[in-house]
Amino acid sequence: MTVASRGAANAHDVQSGRAESRTLAKILAIDHGELLDHVLPAAPEALRAAVREAQPLGILARMQAIGVALHGQLGAEACTALTEHVSDTVRGWGWFALTAAPSAQAPADLIGLVLPAADDPHFGVREWAWMTVRVPLAADLAASIPALAALTDHASERVRRFACETLRPRGVWAKHIPALKADPQLGEAILEPLRADPSRYVQDSVANWINDAAKTRPDWATALGERWTAESVETSTARIIRRGLRSL
Repeated sequence: MTVASRGAANAHDVQSGRAESRTLAKILAIDHGELLDHVLPAAPEALRAAVREAQPLGILARMQAIGVALHGQLGAEACTALTEHVSDTVRGWGWFALTAAPSAQAPADLIGLVLPAADDPHFGVREWAWMTVRVPLAADLAASIPALAALTDHASERVRRFACETLRPRGVWAKHIPALKADPQLGEAILEPLRADPSRYVQDSVANWINDAAKTRPDWATALGERWTAESVETSTARIIRRGLRSL
């Protein structure tokens, strides 16, 4: 089999839900209506219609809309089963569906709910993890920041990265968080325990958090970098500061 044919076979397997996406491009190229037909051939027409209507939306809005439709049509138990599917996109559907439950949940409960997604082996599912809870957590920073800070000593670098990535002031594909853009000091309870993290995966997230904040509060970012430099001799800290202040 040639490289081209292997790529075509993989694309077909991803589209049919029999394999995980290898790249972001493959995730973005998925036809969710077709994927639903393969994964849930007995899905009700109302669900099929909702997924078709969601397809033209931006990727985050699409996943949110599909999550709401899945929860409304199938219920929590069926959506929980989707979080174990071989397809990373289907697992993402499941997590968006579970966090779309109408009952309000406290930040700590939401974080506990999606923790398996935050530690998923697939990069895409890990991104869905923080995207599913970002909006409700940003709405209650007083409770969310301590709950995320409690994860900064987790054994998994993926979970530690989730703790930092979820409330980045600007984020990626997500709404900005005005309170953290204006007063990034609020997030230091999360950043401080990670300032010498040995994982580059975590280091990059911390640096990106600082870089986000530096665009509106360069004074805070500069002062933080100077303080960390004075207090730490770790090469990991130096790397975070260098990358975090790259826009200044």
